[in-house]
Amino acid sequence: MNETIPELVDRFVQGDQAAFAVLLERFRRKVYSLAYQVLRNHLDADEVVQETFVRIYKRRKELANVKYFSTFLLRIAMNYSIDLLRKRKGHSQMAQDSSSLPGEVQLQLSRKVSTPSEDYANKALMEEIQRALETLPPKQKLTAILHDIEGYSKPEIAEFFKCPEATVRSNLHIARNKLRKILRRRLGKGK
Repeated sequence: MNETIPELVDRFVQGDQAAFAVLLERFRRKVYSLAYQVLRNHLDADEVVQETFVRIYKRRKELANVKYFSTFLLRIAMNYSIDLLRKRKGHSQMAQDSSSLPGEVQLQLSRKVSTPSEDYANKALMEEIQRALETLPPKQKLTAILHDIEGYSKPEIAEFFKCPEATVRSNLHIARNKLRKILRRRLGKGK
């Protein structure tokens, strides 16, 4: 049974636990990926997934008035991720978990490579992209992640940030230009 997201949300709002389980299954990876992009820590990203779905469950009656379920869900995940990041920075615990963990979630920005040297170059590029993303202001960084990595549309991102779509386009344009400059400089390809 391939129900649409609005149909599942309607059933969930009415108390259908099976619909909640399907929503959790469909969106768990997106929430995890977004949380990991912000926190760069697997344990924290797992915590964000759990807390996000607990909060969705508690706020299920609000979903009847939500235009985009995924935006509502990701706003909750993003707010909790930012809270964890602030708490971590506030306690001066910026340790990140090892990037050598098996099964690590990587950015899905490039195609699968076939040789060890290509694999090494790809990993180095991905690390540079992540470092470059970290230098952006929060809204530009999140706009780039949501649009270019997670695949959300500009209207969905505008709903997420509660701002005009023109602001999203502007943030995305600025973020891409900054990333381009940073990556050119870091990768030695001039200005």
